[in-house]
Amino acid sequence: MSFISRATAIDADENVKQLYNDWAKTYDQDMADESQDYVAPALAAQAVLTTLNTKTIGSNISILDAGCGTGLVGAHLAKLGAALIDGIDLSPGMLQVARATGVYRSLEVTDLSKAIPISDETYDVVTCVGTLTQGHVGPEVLTEFVRITKKGGIIIATVRETVWKEQGFDNEVHQLVSGGEAQLLGAELEDYRRGAAAKAYIVRLKKAS
Repeated sequence: MSFISRATAIDADENVKQLYNDWAKTYDQDMADESQDYVAPALAAQAVLTTLNTKTIGSNISILDAGCGTGLVGAHLAKLGAALIDGIDLSPGMLQVARATGVYRSLEVTDLSKAIPISDETYDVVTCVGTLTQGHVGPEVLTEFVRITKKGGIIIATVRETVWKEQGFDNEVHQLVSGGEAQLLGAELEDYRRGAAAKAYIVRLKKAS
């Protein structure tokens, strides 16, 4: 079974960290293949720029790329002007590849299924792309993202269509909005892996000021 097939069908019996460590060296190549055409990182980076409503991402904007993997999102953010990008991911192997991109200020091994060891209101922007999917991280992480985002800051996260309702991501967003913690700016269903006809919601949240 291919790494992609294993990742999209992963369950509690498979070691997620080991899967991505093993996949790290060929991940970018596999996802760029026309059979996948993984456009989510570019779409998410553009969503950051659009939501900030600026021509470029200011070099003073602090960004956490949560579940950063090999650094695909960070690379796109850097092209749009971002200079203060930190990355966290479960896989040391993936972080090693991300480090080679040279776009991250810091990279740390972090398990997003647990409380994130970052202080409240640290970042202007939090991105999370490719992580909120089957068998990876649950919806509670959205509340953690809001916690570590500065007041008035934004969260851009992709959530696979297959888990949006089934695993309660839609309800988590509703709770954040109804509780006055964040404003939902949009949740558009977009291509995710275009070659595989896989779709995801691009969730755009703004933390309450």
